[in-house]
Amino acid sequence: MHESNLLVPATIRIIETAVPDQVNPQPTEARSAESSTASKAVPLLMVWLRDLVLSLGISAFIIIFLYQPVKVEGTSMMPSLQDQERIFVNKFVYRLEPIERGDIIVFRYPRDPSKSFIKRVIGVAGDHVRIDQGEVYVNGRMLQEDYVPSFYTDERSYPEIVVPANSYFVLGDHRSMSNDSRDFGPVDASFTYGKAVFGYWPMDKMGRLR
Repeated sequence: MHESNLLVPATIRIIETAVPDQVNPQPTEARSAESSTASKAVPLLMVWLRDLVLSLGISAFIIIFLYQPVKVEGTSMMPSLQDQERIFVNKFVYRLEPIERGDIIVFRYPRDPSKSFIKRVIGVAGDHVRIDQGEVYVNGRMLQEDYVPSFYTDERSYPEIVVPANSYFVLGDHRSMSNDSRDFGPVDASFTYGKAVFGYWPMDKMGRLR
């Protein structure tokens, strides 16, 4: 940000000379008008700077503590999320409510915490999860996954496990293209840092994520 300083003369020197009565001293009046205009501009500039700083502060608070814009890279969550799609992640919501089945969460990859993954929660702590030729069962009941089109499924099976305490079993919606809990196991709660809640780009996909 570049701040402009308005320089206003501290005094205006008026040299009195003998002039005819009919001469109108317009130059003096012009200088006074310019000084008045400059004086009014200073408070207006300060108000503008104050509002700008306040707006930036609120934006920074929202990004740091509440919502973070992120870009999806990869196809493992198609068709729910496209490659290069922009979304907002709520980083505060899980301080108020627990992670639930069906949530789309962002977490640090357990095998390399410098990377972030985004997947859907299938099972929470204590759930019995198994996969039989692509069909997912939680606590003995087969899930009806309308978010997984038939051409995104695969035939992989996974033996039944009990999701450990403070952990989540996660899968990508594009089952045949996803690296998920079938490969690296349940995700510990300490690795999660937000819930994907809203897509904002491209415009035709703008809306709440489900």
